[in-house]
Amino acid sequence: MHALIFDCDGVLAETEGDLHLPAFNRSLAEFGFDLQWTRADYADRLLTGGGKERIAGLLTPEFVASRNLPADPEEQHALVARVHARKTELLGDLLRDLELHARPGVNRLAHEALDAGWKLAVASTSAKPAVSAIVRRVLDPVIVDAIAIFAGDDVQAKKPDPAIYQLALDGLGVAANDAVAIEDSHIGLHAALGAGIRCLVTPSLFTEGEDFTGAYRVVTDLSEIRLADLASPT
Repeated sequence: MHALIFDCDGVLAETEGDLHLPAFNRSLAEFGFDLQWTRADYADRLLTGGGKERIAGLLTPEFVASRNLPADPEEQHALVARVHARKTELLGDLLRDLELHARPGVNRLAHEALDAGWKLAVASTSAKPAVSAIVRRVLDPVIVDAIAIFAGDDVQAKKPDPAIYQLALDGLGVAANDAVAIEDSHIGLHAALGAGIRCLVTPSLFTEGEDFTGAYRVVTDLSEIRLADLASPT
């Protein structure tokens, strides 16, 4: 049994700039962070896996004092959770009004894998409600019905830690050498490699300049790939 495991954001669709970034900025503003990430700022934040981790990374002593935010670690943990939960709600609101499509080749490759008897999954550090909403929006219904989702707080350690991929392998009942991951980022690539999974990279708008050393292949998008390329790597 083989498995094809997709990352979500930047792989299934270009979601970072039009969904995640404005949702983060609106939530941060609502909670008094007095901060708006630019696209360049957010590209830097994407080097950290996990939305909560990106928010928590703002809470330096200087930042906390300047915004009159709580200094107590437990209160900060609760604040980060609230900001992130609100961000996920706002993303859902934005998604309802956004014309969003799968990146080229995504649905076709997923159909090829499903027709060949492969298992399908998404392994993402984004919140599961957000991942599920994006999956339902951009993937064909038959793919949505077949694909397993591993995301968000299913694991504590986020990419580049391999935990989400190890969970996906366990959940699918597939060995690492029988799986292929599709990622768009350096940290996602290393998460897959850390789990022993061969990884194809299709860079997104936010990750085009990253180092993808270790990928078995880097392509512009999945229209360049057929399932046979994944089953028999060269």
